[in-house]
Amino acid sequence: MSELSVAVVGMAGRFPGAQDVHAFWRNLLDGADTVHDYTADELHELGIEPGSSVPAGGRLDGVAGFDAGFFGVPGEEALRMDPQQRLFLEQAWLALEDSGCDPESFDGLVGVFAGASPNRYFLFRQFDGDWNHPAGWAADYLTAQAAYRLGLTGPAMAVQTACSSSLVAVCIAAQNLLDFRCDVALAGGVSVTEPRFRHTPGGLVSPDGRCRAFDADGKGAAYGSGVAVLALKRLDDALQDGDHVYAVLRGWAVANDGAARAGFAAPGLSGQAMVVAEALAGAELAPADIGYVEAHGSGTTTGDAIEMAALSRAFGAGLPPGSIAVGSVKTNVGNLDAASGVAGLVKAVLAVRHGVVPANLHFSRPNPEIDFDTSPFFVPVKNHDLHVRRAGVSSFGLGGTNAHVIVEHFDEPERAPESGGWRLLPVSARTRSALDDALTALADFLEAVPCRLDDVEHTLAGRRAFEERAVVLCRDVPEAVAGLRALLAGLDALPGDAPAELRARATAWRAGEGDVAPAETGARRIPLPGYPFQRERYWIEVGS
Repeated sequence: MSELSVAVVGMAGRFPGAQDVHAFWRNLLDGADTVHDYTADELHELGIEPGSSVPAGGRLDGVAGFDAGFFGVPGEEALRMDPQQRLFLEQAWLALEDSGCDPESFDGLVGVFAGASPNRYFLFRQFDGDWNHPAGWAADYLTAQAAYRLGLTGPAMAVQTACSSSLVAVCIAAQNLLDFRCDVALAGGVSVTEPRFRHTPGGLVSPDGRCRAFDADGKGAAYGSGVAVLALKRLDDALQDGDHVYAVLRGWAVANDGAARAGFAAPGLSGQAMVVAEALAGAELAPADIGYVEAHGSGTTTGDAIEMAALSRAFGAGLPPGSIAVGSVKTNVGNLDAASGVAGLVKAVLAVRHGVVPANLHFSRPNPEIDFDTSPFFVPVKNHDLHVRRAGVSSFGLGGTNAHVIVEHFDEPERAPESGGWRLLPVSARTRSALDDALTALADFLEAVPCRLDDVEHTLAGRRAFEERAVVLCRDVPEAVAGLRALLAGLDALPGDAPAELRARATAWRAGEGDVAPAETGARRIPLPGYPFQRERYWIEVGS
């Protein structure tokens, strides 16, 4: 593995039909088509005339909700704030929490790099000639808001390259890490949109909203809403700090097609091939070292044909036909615009982690302009075992800015068996209702997911301590679950046979004094349920 690798140490996101990354992965494995067909009543509520646009898209449930109090945003400001900024703030916090990094106590610089789609909330609900609140509506301020609200002092860069924005942001973040401009980097993108897009022959929007990537009937895709944020770290630092590593970014590249294409909005074969080849070279890998390509896969006849021709050129001759899977997450969720690249990257990270490529939906007859018979690529129509656990991820922006990232499976180092003994599990939140939600989520998680209790203790001890606090003392996972359930029932979870010193430390922390950092070394951070935001509705209704 290259010494220049970057580790994915945290992930968070919300997608059409999925409120978190885990539900997103389940949907992909289940072959779920989560593009939503809007009813006439739903279109009316959005202020959209039936027949004026394709009534389908990747809908994000609860897009109007926001925990303004958690981020210290006054209610009136939250109402006027671009929902994309609100969504990104929440997922940025969860990605940091998933990585085990609290900016308040972290001894290093945290950077943030991301892109957002146009602020359609402002255009369709808010515009009244008042331009005096730029930080609430302009995409330029997406990362600045995150830096301010979360206390991040590394680089904060808004990236705007259309559909490739979020994957370009990942590339910039990774390079900033290797250049030691920051020590942890958040990278991703967000899009909030409504079904206001028309189908035109040869255009990007399909007549029924479905993306038929690489298929003979491909006519584009529906646009949709979504958000995803990755927390990245230099691999050496992640290993030294005992971080959980989802996967490793081995190489990346960003370039533009230049003038070698039919028009400004047209894709360029040479430019796409070049960026893929550059990423492979940066990763010091050969085409045979890649088992899967998560393509841009927009579902247009010409775009897909050019992309596959570019991939074939970049991978060269010599690989047997059908040796590399190719797919597009747009077939599941639609085109998430500025968030589409990072959505594809999340899919690829989970594919190499679990060793399976989810089926590509809506594929029955190959696009006749794609020569699959002589290329090394094939489209999996059912879940496919990934034996070469590396993937390439492409995202191409209108205007020719292309990005490609190489993702590699990470082999967890061998560990000594967990030592026994008592564990102190601290849980906190800003409000009592949030604390109850946190206790419930942790109990449910521990019942469903096998994990080591020393890792649970270590991870919880590294999280920020809020005003409302609860503590469980336990010796194994069943005792932990029983203690969490007892707290929800209003009972105490500090057993009388627990060591007196441990009980005293737990009691003091619960009262807001002292700390709960375990003395034992060797435990690692692991993904645990994130903060349960207590969202309220902040939304300007049509005509109000």
